[in-house]
Amino acid sequence: MKLKIGIIEDIHEDGIKLLENQPDFDYEIIKNISKDNLIKRLPEFDAITLRNIPLGIDILPYCKKLKVVSRHGVGFDNVDTKFLKENNIKLLITASANAVAVAEHVMFMILNISKGKTLYDNAVRSGDFRSKVFKNETFELSNKHVLIIGFGRIGKNLIKKLKGFDMKVSVYDPFIESNTIESFGGTKIENLDNVLSDIDIFTIHTPLNSKTKNLITLDRLNKMKKNTVIINTARGGIINENDLDKALNDNIIFAAGLDVFEKEPPNLNNPLLKNNKVLLSPHSATFTKECSSRMSIQAVQNIIDFFKKKIDDYMVVKL
Repeated sequence: MKLKIGIIEDIHEDGIKLLENQPDFDYEIIKNISKDNLIKRLPEFDAITLRNIPLGIDILPYCKKLKVVSRHGVGFDNVDTKFLKENNIKLLITASANAVAVAEHVMFMILNISKGKTLYDNAVRSGDFRSKVFKNETFELSNKHVLIIGFGRIGKNLIKKLKGFDMKVSVYDPFIESNTIESFGGTKIENLDNVLSDIDIFTIHTPLNSKTKNLITLDRLNKMKKNTVIINTARGGIINENDLDKALNDNIIFAAGLDVFEKEPPNLNNPLLKNNKVLLSPHSATFTKECSSRMSIQAVQNIIDFFKKKIDDYMVVKL
């Protein structure tokens, strides 16, 4: 009997094509992601791919056949990992698929903020060709000090791009040895608070968990320089959004770039949506055609490899 895979929400066609060529598997794409439909349909599947919808205790107990959840991405804060562990359901991630796209998105945000892209573009389009040019606080990236929080595959990819702009890079990651960071041209930071006053650009690449939630609050923002730029393409909730809005409005820091929010989509009354010191994107750092293809293929391949007992350890989340 074939194993049945549920594809929750659409994925790139390359992942579907991979499944179509697997004689041991059947699949179905579940586009109706209402709670009632998921409770009704998910009990049919031996494995599922998962994008952004919550998969918690209100749905998982119905999934009696489920053996593996394959995340279409690397974060898994939308999954009840306690239930998975207690019921011996494995959790897989597309560990190597998104590093390039996210690192490039960070550079996109840094360059937009540092070069005043939005103001300049609007000035030309509105016919205001010169009056605002000299009022905009643009700056060069050369010799600026960047702090990377989290030195996984994204951090390692990003540091190469930062070094290409002649930037000084420090890394805060308690789980990575100094010699590894130094081999990429960075410097390991042991105490986060001791370096905040020296940082020009601060970029976050760590999971959201009990230790990283509200990692950046007004207390730490107050320790930063007035020209500091904060970029978050990891998870909302790592930066306290109200504190960030206050820090920007009170000129405690210079600017921010956010691809992620504590609530997604953010409420329209979220003050950050009206703050012109923030560059926003809709959790889209991985939305390149190349990355979408890689993640779909890897999410599916992980399930295939799991059942064939040849899954790479770095794709398996240690619950």
